[in-house]
Amino acid sequence: MMIASKNWWQVSVRAGRDWLRPVSGLDGGPATLPPALVPIRSLGPRYRGRILAHLLALSPADRYLRFGYAATDEQIARYTETLDFDRDEIFGIYNRKLELIAVAHLAYGPGKGSAEFGVSVAPRARGRGYGARLFRRAVMHARNAGVGQLVVHALSENAAMLKIARRAGAEVHRAGSEAEAYLTLPPADFDSRVGQIVADQVGELDYRLKRQAKQFRDVLDGVQEVRQGVRHGRHRSGQ
Repeated sequence: MMIASKNWWQVSVRAGRDWLRPVSGLDGGPATLPPALVPIRSLGPRYRGRILAHLLALSPADRYLRFGYAATDEQIARYTETLDFDRDEIFGIYNRKLELIAVAHLAYGPGKGSAEFGVSVAPRARGRGYGARLFRRAVMHARNAGVGQLVVHALSENAAMLKIARRAGAEVHRAGSEAEAYLTLPPADFDSRVGQIVADQVGELDYRLKRQAKQFRDVLDGVQEVRQGVRHGRHRSGQ
């Protein structure tokens, strides 16, 4: 489909503005974040090690909420090894040190009629709405993949995850210690497809800039270490 350059620019700007808006429900519910750009990057197989490091850093309580059971290091390693990057979507948010501080897994069901969402956020990065941002990103990708329903399996005590699902308009069912949230997704449209393109480009650009900045900082740290070594050597030789 050919798109006039003027129309493409207008839609791209609109999609970009949408990612700068506060997080709200799909039905226009109350915002949960101040306007802020949160670059989210799709992760491939070569980032499996970083995903593992992020999950292993979770406390026992956080692992329990994320997986629904007290996952051991070995169980988390097996989960990470079985991630299917060709079938599913894995998203991450990086800090300036290129550490994954939030990871989401969008797992497609058979035929992609439904998809399941799971997310984890590092303790030091909580309270910034990253879980809601990742949920919103997963919703967009699921819509564009033709998914009609997004499902969240969570423990009833996982109030943060259930709150995100409710604010998006999901129907939540509780059964003892477990809960399930079902969110019916609208079909993909032109804005959702362009929004995905823009979001992917923003995430990739953000990662490249952070990687270059980290490389520059590493070089400066190396130069500083050399200078300190030279000064230390001069001091010792002058004694």
